[in-house]
Amino acid sequence: MTVKSLIQIIFLLLTWILTSSFQDPANAGKMKLWYNQPASNWNEALPIGNGRIGAMVFGTPAQERLQLNEETVWAGGPNNNVKADAQAIIPKLRQLLFEGKYKDAQELADKEMTPYGNSGMPYQLVGNLLLNFPTHSNYENYYRELDIERAVATVTYMVDGVTYKRETFASFPDQVLVVRLTADVPGKLSFNARLTSPMNHVLHKEEDQLVLSGTTSDHEDQKGKVKFQAHLKALSDGGKVSVKKGEVEVKNANSATLYISMASNFVNYKDISGDANKKASAYLSNAVAKSYNSALEAHVAVYSAYYNRVALDLGITKAINKPTDIRIAEFSTTDDPHLAALYFQYGRYLLISSSQPGTQPANLQGIWNDSMSPPWDSKYTININTEMNYWPAEVTNLSELHYPLFDMLKDLSVTGQESASKIYGAKGWMLHHNTDIWRITGQVDPAYYGLWPMGGVWLSQHLWDHYLFTGDKEFLQEYYPVLKGATEYIIDVLQEEPEHNWLVVAPSISPENGYDPEKKIAITAGATMDNQLVFDLLSKTMNAAQILDTDKEFQEQLANKIERIPPMQVGKHGQLQEWLHDWDDPNDRHRHVSHLYGLYPSNQISPYRTPKLFDAARTSLIHRGDPSTGWSMGWKVNLWARLLDGNHAYKLLTNQLRLVTERDGPGGTYPNMLDAHPPFQIDGNFGCTAGIAEMLVQSHDGVLHILPALPENWTNGSVKGLKARGGYEVDLSWKSGKLDRLVVKSSLGGNCRIRVHDPIRSDGTYSLVKAKGDNPNPFYHVPEVVAPIVSPEAELNEVLLNTSYLYDISTEAGKTYSFSLE
Repeated sequence: MTVKSLIQIIFLLLTWILTSSFQDPANAGKMKLWYNQPASNWNEALPIGNGRIGAMVFGTPAQERLQLNEETVWAGGPNNNVKADAQAIIPKLRQLLFEGKYKDAQELADKEMTPYGNSGMPYQLVGNLLLNFPTHSNYENYYRELDIERAVATVTYMVDGVTYKRETFASFPDQVLVVRLTADVPGKLSFNARLTSPMNHVLHKEEDQLVLSGTTSDHEDQKGKVKFQAHLKALSDGGKVSVKKGEVEVKNANSATLYISMASNFVNYKDISGDANKKASAYLSNAVAKSYNSALEAHVAVYSAYYNRVALDLGITKAINKPTDIRIAEFSTTDDPHLAALYFQYGRYLLISSSQPGTQPANLQGIWNDSMSPPWDSKYTININTEMNYWPAEVTNLSELHYPLFDMLKDLSVTGQESASKIYGAKGWMLHHNTDIWRITGQVDPAYYGLWPMGGVWLSQHLWDHYLFTGDKEFLQEYYPVLKGATEYIIDVLQEEPEHNWLVVAPSISPENGYDPEKKIAITAGATMDNQLVFDLLSKTMNAAQILDTDKEFQEQLANKIERIPPMQVGKHGQLQEWLHDWDDPNDRHRHVSHLYGLYPSNQISPYRTPKLFDAARTSLIHRGDPSTGWSMGWKVNLWARLLDGNHAYKLLTNQLRLVTERDGPGGTYPNMLDAHPPFQIDGNFGCTAGIAEMLVQSHDGVLHILPALPENWTNGSVKGLKARGGYEVDLSWKSGKLDRLVVKSSLGGNCRIRVHDPIRSDGTYSLVKAKGDNPNPFYHVPEVVAPIVSPEAELNEVLLNTSYLYDISTEAGKTYSFSLE
């Protein structure tokens, strides 16, 4: 045997060992975050939740910490922050803006349009559950994981030859936190448990339970009125359980199960007459009546019913054998497609865990917060962040989880009438760029950031989007008054600007950016994003009225207003203008890209219908650059997907999956995979999950577009269960970058128009024909944007049209259609 042959044999043998060794049957392909050390800080702890309650699990052997949250524990009490004397200032601001006196308008707004009373209340914490194991400081064989296929956090380690295990979950059916502790040697489990809180609280024994009773704090002259309780009860197999001296003690048990229930006196935004003790006690008594195994099985069943709707496979490499924090740190230089799939599913896990039917919507931190005064109060920031939280809801098959946002919209349509009438002298309802659990609608923050009256206009878009995905006419009927109220407000506040007689919103801003060289002036009239939002709201409300066969005169009024909305414009740098005037700076790297709303999440800009605007949007995005805060990079993943550039979308995903260990610095991802603004904001997680879905399937531009932005890194893969407008559910696989198989399930029927980049054929007896003309499916109607083309010679993008294939198939509700490459 030659030396060369021997080297080849050795090489093949090593290759076989390497490629087989990482296929660990316990972890291969599993959707788990795992680590070989405890969390040293909150950004390393692992989140669990059931929509109403949540915890961060640290996994420290000697002293476990579960940081506890309950969704209604907010400072203050029922209130609205509407500034009663603001209405007289609005006409003055409009006059100054239309006279071109922008500096004077900014100064007047800064002086007279300051927030009134308060800028919203902070979301707060219940406290901590601490488990003390005095002899567990010296441990080995440590392992910690969050299994997002089961929504269970697990810690195992060994002390003096005994293996200890903790399983923790937030039960969906039982509404309690459950901690199961075991030792593999009988009688070796001993610990004490106590509840602590930085809030104003008392701790007492109530029969065999430990009860923490607290009250939220005062904030900005608002008295803290939310009363909450946390109940702790322990059951053991063997040994002894006792409650004394403010703690629960377990001695010499074989295993133990802890139950933590939490509740408050909150009923709704205007009613805090509930009984926290009664609610928490009821949750606890129901939960302890079940065995641990049956409780775990019921929890996993409820969670899995959501999670298992979508599966994403991007391939597995040996990187899967490394702890999650190491994988994040090495993602930009390592072939690890499974981490992108894990990040996608983690976003779905977080939405399932922080937004359930009947709960509050996911706030700026979802449901997880360890501070009495969190960043930005962990409120609802609705000039992008709250909307981004719900971008994955429809596309990743979690439609029901959208309802907490819809419920909040109903509340805001009531409280927002006060701000519409008292500040702007308008009918309908509105709010600015922030709200909280009390559904405040007045201005929050100084005018430079806060004088943006479009919060209700943007949030209302979610109502129509839900209808497009579900076709639920009863839902549309129920929420039409909310949609109409937001529209009535806009109609009343639209102003005729003097140069073109266009109808614009004034005063306003382009969130949270300024346009003078020193960025000291933000106040404006007719910001591009406002125009896009107004166009969408009026169009969608008119379409809803037509579907519901109501408000004929109102429909005509809306049609007339739509004709007078300013067109999108291309500026001197080839950019999509952010403002009515050509004020953009190509060196502006601002995190907000508000004027690109028309590209995503809206569908006003298209490569096929409005190519010059499409190119201008790309130019604007290039000017802004890639590095940014975490949520902004999440938005940019979606924008580059809409620009049909999968490689650039992947680059932004790579930027987002950059390990962040400090509070300050550029955005990225913490070791626990939560988004780093920094600090933590959950919207980046949700934005990237939506962006990955957008790379694989799009349905906004008149067609069901398959693999519109597939990056080169994802050579082979498959996805099942993504949702598309018109009630379609899509399964697909691809090989060597080309579509291999496509399955479309139709829940509503109708014409399904498919855009693919390679010819396909039908696998059934149904007819697949080349598409012609407009798509007759009403869920795929594309907007006729007012003057969307800036020059008469702009035509359909023939290059793109010639690199894709369009097919039509007539579908029936309830049937499935399969396709493969020709």
